[in-house]
Formats: sequence, structure tokens, C-alpha cells
Amino acid sequence: MEGFLTGIAVLLDPYIMLMVVLGTIGGIIVGILPGIGSTMAIALLLPFTVTMEPIPALAVLASLFSANAYSGAIPAILVNTPGSGSSTVTCWDGYPMAKRGEAGKALGMATVASGIGGIFSVIVFVLAAPALARLAYEFGPPEYFAMYIFGLSMLASIGASSPVKNLVAGAFGILLATVGIDIMTSTERFTFGMPELTSGIQFVPVLVGLFAISELLEQSERLNQTVEHIKLKVIQLPTRDDYRKCWKAIAGSSLIGAFVGILPAAGGTVAALISYNEAKRWSSHPEEFGKGAIEGVAAPEAANNASSGGDMVPTLALGIPGSAATAVVLAGLLAQGVRPGPHLFNEQPHFIYAIFATMMAANVLCIWMCLAGAKIWSRVTLMPNTFLWPTVFVLAVVGSYSLDQTMVDVYIMLAAGFLGYVMRRFGYSPVPVAMGLLLGGLAENSLKQALLIFDRQWWLFGTRPIAMLLFGLTAAALIAPPLIMRMRGRQRLPDEAFEDD
Repeated sequence: MEGFLTGIAVLLDPYIMLMVVLGTIGGIIVGILPGIGSTMAIALLLPFTVTMEPIPALAVLASLFSANAYSGAIPAILVNTPGSGSSTVTCWDGYPMAKRGEAGKALGMATVASGIGGIFSVIVFVLAAPALARLAYEFGPPEYFAMYIFGLSMLASIGASSPVKNLVAGAFGILLATVGIDIMTSTERFTFGMPELTSGIQFVPVLVGLFAISELLEQSERLNQTVEHIKLKVIQLPTRDDYRKCWKAIAGSSLIGAFVGILPAAGGTVAALISYNEAKRWSSHPEEFGKGAIEGVAAPEAANNASSGGDMVPTLALGIPGSAATAVVLAGLLAQGVRPGPHLFNEQPHFIYAIFATMMAANVLCIWMCLAGAKIWSRVTLMPNTFLWPTVFVLAVVGSYSLDQTMVDVYIMLAAGFLGYVMRRFGYSPVPVAMGLLLGGLAENSLKQALLIFDRQWWLFGTRPIAMLLFGLTAAALIAPPLIMRMRGRQRLPDEAFEDD
């Protein structure tokens, strides 16, 4: 009850509520613009929130993160171009509906399903908080070190890149985290005689470069690309018959989305794909999927919004980002001096309930804004790239410079942007670099604290059950994928031999 009242008090502050409204509007707009997405938007916003008070900063980041998942359906349905990766599945049935004159109906169902999924995920988040708070009493530096190592083991499964490429990229991120002076030995590491690097590499300019500048460089190759745009006449609320068709898909997809979101490194795209396949399997007319089935719009939208709340659970409770966007949110928490982990739920519960409240408010605002302003939002999809991307570049430069008023951060941002672009070209995801940079430093500090507690007797880690459990999960996460692939390969061999005969 105390937490609920804390959340209400947060929303009663006019300044914080203004941040929620601005974050929600910003989230809707960047979700509509293909190629932007929540990851880039939060990365661009991050430098400007560093100078804000912690709760208003978290309010604008959390509301932008929540709102972005809603509006990705608008370009997916009207332009057949998803505003975010998790909206890709919505294209499969949303665009065929729009082509036959049902764009308003598709957007209405997408908004309602998104709202149900998003609100459900926040409720799951709230219910999980007390259990996580009780777990906090069992955590010390050894457990935190094991937890961060487990988070780093998730690098292998992030994104579409191969596990080996992800691990290489993650190792490079960990290497970046070691730059600077070692606080225990006062030894300079990888500073190359540059005094600007003695305090380490700031993660904010690196994230802005990896997610904003690299995307800008990639999108610059398609500046003159044109797409077919279907005009939206009026948005339509779902009818009783629509609800009858979709309620099972929405309920099931909300559960799937929340569960998948809690899994580190899974994210909304995975949740949308699974829920779409399950909705098709449950449907009495699966042959209509892919041709404009309204359940094919409801299921992925409910799932990808439900996963947004689920994503925050491992991010806040374990310090392990549930997606690329929450990796940047994690950076925002660290920039505000908020250390994620089980202790956060006991030591700084007001931050947790502030995030609960702002995400819930953003979900409610999104339903109203998307329904009431659908025609306005649909026009945002017409914004020319020749205006959009120069604006992104200016924001990236200004934001990076504003951190410490030094050009070093701008140079780091530009270098990270070029690195991210080259990585994308060669099939490497920039997300593992970001996670390695964020978690690498946390893991190193926790290891040093643990070794001080153990008087440098590292084998005493074996006396900590939770730490050993997490080490076991880490080993399983690294060993299981290649074993499964090897077993699948062996199972296919007899079939292939039979076909050759």
C-alpha cells in the first residue's frame, strides 16, 4: 500500500507529470518514424537527463520507453514499414487490412491490444517487486559479481548475430570498461597518455554513437527511398465481434509477452513472433493469417507491449537488460547514481514506484493519445529523411558535448558511431558492446569488493549458494546452445542420408 501511495504522489507532482506527458508524446513520435526506435531515442535523450533530478529523469525515460511500443504499429499498418523491430509482425496482417480499406479498424485494435498488454505488464512488474525486495537480503558483492557474469553470458543470445560474434563484441565492450585508473592499484589502463581517459570512458557518448550515429550512417544509404502510404480516414474502435474474435489472442499474448520480457535478452520481437504463432495455432481460421486477420494485429501488439514491462524486471532486479532499449535505460539509471539489483527494491524503493507509476500513466495516456490523434500521428510518417537525420546528428553532438562541456565526449561519440556502423556492415550487433561496457565495470567492482571480503581467497565463492547457482546458470547458458545445435545436426543426418540414398 505504501508503494502505491508513493506512486500516486509521484504523479501528483506537476513537473513530473509534465515529463510523463512529454516522454509519452516523444515516444509516440519516435515510434512512428521508421528507423528511429526507442533505443536510439533514449540514447539521444540520455545526455539531457543527466543534469535533471533523478525521478523526473527516470519519468521521462520510462514513459518514452513505454509509449514507443504503441506507435510502431502506425507505420507498420499504413506504410508496411515497422516503427520498431517488435512491430515487424504487425505488418503481416495490418498492412493487408489497410490495403482493403480497414486501416482505421486495424489501428483501433492495435491501440486497444497494446493498452491491455502494457497495463498487464506493469501489474506483473508491481506484483514481482515484493519478492525481489525479500531476495535483496541474500545479496552481497559475491552474488552481484555472479549476477553480472550471468548477465554477460546472455550476450551470446542477443540479436540476430551469431553467438561467437556477440561474444567478441561483448568482450570489446568489457575492454572499454577497463579504460582508466584502477582504483585499487592506481595503475593506468589503456589511457595512452591521454589525461582525458584517466577517469574512464563515459558510457553515454558511446551509447549515443552506437545506437544513433551508426543508425544515421546506415539510413543515409536510403535517403531517397520512397514507400507507398495509405491515407488514414478515421480510426475505429473494435466492435463486440472484434473483441469476441480477439480476446483469447490478447489474453494469451499478454501472458506470453510479460513472460518473454522477463527473460534477459529476449525482448519484444521474440514475444511478438511467439504470440503470433500461438494466436494462429489457436485460431479457428488460421488460413486468414497473413492476409489481413484482425487477430494477427492484436496478438503481436499485446505481446510486444506486455514485454516492455517485463523487460524492466531483469533490468532493475538483476542489472541485466531485457532488451537493447532497456540497456540504454540501465545507462540512465547508472548516470543518476541508481545501482540496479535486488537491493534497489529496499534501499531506493521510491525509484521503483516512480517507474511503476510513470509507466502506468504512460500506458493510459497512450491509449487516449493514439485514439484521439491517430490522423495527426499518421502524418508524421511523411516526415522526410532529409530533415530527420540531420536533426538526429545535431542532437547527438549537442547531447554528448553537454555532459562535461568537452569535445572529447563528442569525439568518443563519433568514433563509437563509426564503429557501430562498421559492426553492422559485418554482421555484428552493437548491443553486446553496450552491455559489455555497462556490466563489465559493475562486475569488476563487485569482484574487487568480494575479494576484499574473502581476503583474496577466491575459492570462498563456493561457500555462497546463490553465487554458485548463478555461476551454474552462466555455465549452462554458454554450454547449452552449442550442444543443442550439435544434437539437432546429428538428428538431421539420418534423414539426409536417407534422402541421398
